[in-house]
Amino acid sequence: MTIFANAPVKQQAMAWIDAQLDSLSADHMTIWNLHEPSWREYKSVAWYVDRLRAEGFEVEAGSGGMPTAFCATWSNGAGPTIGGYAEYDAVPGQSQAAVPYRAPREGSSKYAAGHTDPHSALGIGSLTGFLAAKAMMEKHNIPGRLQFMGEPAEKMCGSKPVHAAKGYYDDLDAAISFHPHSFPALTNGCFWDTHSAPYWSRIYTFDCDTPETWQQSKANTGIAHTHFSARAPGAIDAVCLMYSAGKYMKESMLPHHGSWTLNEHILKAGHASADNIAPGLGQIQYSFRGPALAMCEQVFEVLDRNADHIAQMSHCTVHKAWITRCRPGLPNHAMARLAFSNFQEIGPPRWPQEGKVFARQIMQGLGREPLEEPFVDGHDRLTPPWEAEQAFRAQLPAWQHHIAADDYVEYTWHAPTVRLYVARPTLASPDGYRYGEWTRNAMGGVPACIDPMWSTAGRVISATILDLLTDGSSLNAAQREFQDRSGGGIGGPEWTAPLLPAGFDAPVGYGWPEYISTARGEGWSHPA
Repeated sequence: MTIFANAPVKQQAMAWIDAQLDSLSADHMTIWNLHEPSWREYKSVAWYVDRLRAEGFEVEAGSGGMPTAFCATWSNGAGPTIGGYAEYDAVPGQSQAAVPYRAPREGSSKYAAGHTDPHSALGIGSLTGFLAAKAMMEKHNIPGRLQFMGEPAEKMCGSKPVHAAKGYYDDLDAAISFHPHSFPALTNGCFWDTHSAPYWSRIYTFDCDTPETWQQSKANTGIAHTHFSARAPGAIDAVCLMYSAGKYMKESMLPHHGSWTLNEHILKAGHASADNIAPGLGQIQYSFRGPALAMCEQVFEVLDRNADHIAQMSHCTVHKAWITRCRPGLPNHAMARLAFSNFQEIGPPRWPQEGKVFARQIMQGLGREPLEEPFVDGHDRLTPPWEAEQAFRAQLPAWQHHIAADDYVEYTWHAPTVRLYVARPTLASPDGYRYGEWTRNAMGGVPACIDPMWSTAGRVISATILDLLTDGSSLNAAQREFQDRSGGGIGGPEWTAPLLPAGFDAPVGYGWPEYISTARGEGWSHPA
């Protein structure tokens, strides 16, 4: 069957992608091999900026005050503006080579970053769709404007709330968000009603700047040497107390049903070696995925109060700083129907034997019987959005309307947005065996495994963009629904505004993990 037999422009977009597949596959491997973590994606963003400028886009590097972000625009005359984005951050501690056994990438620590979702393929899939649409807009003189964003630090939901607060999405007419599949009930399809939940994150920094004033009235023993003096508890104690109090809070405060998570990350603890000197600096980050904004507010109200008391107990001062604050996702059925109709025409991704052979090698190396069809059930078929919605609702309490977390939700409050999912290679387990996450990370670096996913996404994205720009009805329907659901659109009485202030400084200055080069070679570092 010929794809888009009655739509020659979209058919030509598919042919354009076919002709570019080899070079785009090499592009994906470039980003995969850089594997840079959040807020430190310097080489990855430089590649995107150079590539988009070479394609004729005007590119603002460092958009929103974020060194590893960008905003690229291309116009073919007056017309609608369609938005999309690349992500390219990797996850610390997930280094995995493209081999069928567990091993870090050659020359790097096992604690190095690796692409888990993988954002390398997410970015190239989106780029493929936008470049194919641009090629057709030029060839057929289709008016309109494309805005392609570089969104760093997605694993912290980092850049999109900042871009939203600073107005980067305000002139979009529609937006397309793509993600490799992460829900068993939704392998190839779109979100319907249940979209991603809010994600809030905050860092608490404890400083013990004046340890000599701790119990000062009773500390004069006549011994001047600090090794023999009573020592203030200091910042390590503060972090430990905060960590423990957070665990108790989860038991006492949050409902034991629904879907939510509260995670912590200790960035700093000490800086006093093992001497009898009060540790001067401690930092702990809390990140909450919760289905409602009111729940987020309650959680951080308690965390803030805990931090104030713990600072007093440990003879510290505490500084509280937001890392991110996301809104809940806003559905748009018109956009979901449009994207899924194109997905139905294109069909699900198809994996070549070379990719299946690699998957079987992983199984065999783990002592498993290699399966003829090594990928999970559902990878080779589409999931209508309304069917996926039924599966989500069967898992969630009636009061919960959002699930998991992702900062694409910021787009949904500025323009009608579709959330597209395409199957990524995941090993089948008929007997319930649980594979290590490294198996999916390894397949993310094997073109025969990962290319079918992002190339399929690129096809759906390009076809959807072209429909929005040319069919005369899809965009209008999506915008009418957006107005209804958002309470009148941007600035309306029921519209949920960005939760970060317009003057918010992105948290790029913290000691996030990264690689550095020293006289000892390349190493893993938590810089000051």
